[in-house]
Amino acid sequence: MAHETTSVALAVELTAAWLANPSTRANADEVPEFLRLMRRAISQLAGTSTPAPLEDPEQIFEPAVTVRKSLASPDQIISLINGKPYKTLRRHLANHGLTPVEYRTRYNLEPDYPMVAPSYSDARRAMAKSIGLGRQTRKKVHNSPQATSKNYRGPQISKNSGKK
Repeated sequence: MAHETTSVALAVELTAAWLANPSTRANADEVPEFLRLMRRAISQLAGTSTPAPLEDPEQIFEPAVTVRKSLASPDQIISLINGKPYKTLRRHLANHGLTPVEYRTRYNLEPDYPMVAPSYSDARRAMAKSIGLGRQTRKKVHNSPQATSKNYRGPQISKNSGKK
């Protein structure tokens, strides 16, 4: 029992040190889970408890805003994770360790749920068109209408072309 108290105390000390770090930005909801993980890790290292399953039961994620509200403005998309507006969600999702597919799965979104605000997408599209992206280069036409015409006699050379 004394060993268990020691592992709990050590987990509490490590959690307090983690929270005292100025670069750690933790919500109050994250602290209990972190404390549990620290206690489990210390117990496993000490060999006093059986290893706990690594996978937690599937969490239910509540969106910060409704899906309808997240798409209400054409200038921004509101994140369902924290309720903040973004022009594009890709970097925000990467900071949370998610891909767009995982994000859509987590919040039961349609596969075509946008990751970019409509006005931002339109501005990028306009810029791409203005610099010529997406256009195919003109290909030389080997079968011109003149070459396929029956009356075409080839290039005409005038009699005075070589004389001065």
